[in-house]
This record gives sequence, structure tokens and C-alpha cells, in this order.
Amino acid sequence: MMKDKGIAVNSSLSFLISSFGGNFVSLPMFSPIALNLPPIALKLSRINNKIYVFDVLRKKNLVLTPEEWVRQHWVHFLHDYKDYPKSLMKIEGGLVVNDMQKRSDLVIYNAQGEKIILAEFKAPHVKITSKTFEQISTYNTKHRIPYLLVSNGIEHHFCKIDFDNGTFEFIEDIPNYIRET
Repeated sequence: MMKDKGIAVNSSLSFLISSFGGNFVSLPMFSPIALNLPPIALKLSRINNKIYVFDVLRKKNLVLTPEEWVRQHWVHFLHDYKDYPKSLMKIEGGLVVNDMQKRSDLVIYNAQGEKIILAEFKAPHVKITSKTFEQISTYNTKHRIPYLLVSNGIEHHFCKIDFDNGTFEFIEDIPNYIRET
């Protein structure tokens, strides 16, 4: 998918290093790795020996964790390359599953306010397994969203759900946002 565009996958790591004056920043819990996504310009800051990333959707600094590294890359990719408006993306929306409070990593809406994409992100070192698909499928029993995205930043999977027939199919890519005029 994104490799075909000739994108240097280490650009985001280079950005991280250059954003701190060319010096590699030692992160206590996480050393960012290059992802299989286009490079992005993240706003990073160091506060009390922790690295924070500015979340453009929630408009606040968050501790840079491996999962957040992946999530922020996807938010930027979906906005910059797939044309999804930031105003239609919601991070960590709450839901109740089996009497337990859970959080969806990312939900994207269309202009009518209908949920159209549900995303589950994992840290780059976490393998995408059937358990990951069970997790997003469980969330989707509540949401009933037609497109699913699962990614650890290296490996990406996309599904289209047909609720009428109770089937799903893996697809090559998530569709671009279609602006209605």
C-alpha cells in the first residue's frame, strides 16, 4: 500500500531526531521506530524527562508511547493522504462491552455523523493476531461500523463489513473521504 509511493519509512525517525537539535533523545519507555507510513511532522516536547506529542485532535500534549506513535501517524495519514477531516475523527471514544468500560482507538464519521471507520492500533512490537481482530470485532458489535482498520504501524489490515449478509472481506485499502458538495 504505502510502500508503493516510494516513501522513505525512516523519515519519521529522522524527524524525531532533528526535532531535538540532531541529538537522539533517550526515552525511558520507548524508542520510536520507523513505521510503514509516510513521514509526518509531529510536535514533540520534553517535560520532566518525558517526551510528549501534541495530539492535533484532542489539542493537548500526550506522553509519547509506542501505541500513540502509531495512532498519531495514522491520524496524519488519514487526514493528509485520505482527505478525512480532523473534525470527523474521534480518538478513544468510550463504550461498554460486557459491563466493562472500553475505548475505541479511533472512530471516523461521515458528514452526516454516521460512523464509517473503526481503527485499532497496537505498538509496533505487538504482533497483529486473531486476538486483535476479536477485540475490534467485539467493539464493532456495539458500533456497527462498515470499515475496520487494524495496524501496528508496520502491518496494516483493512476489512469491509456487510451487516446485511453477516459477512466481511479483507480489502486492499481504506477508501478516501468523499466530500459531498
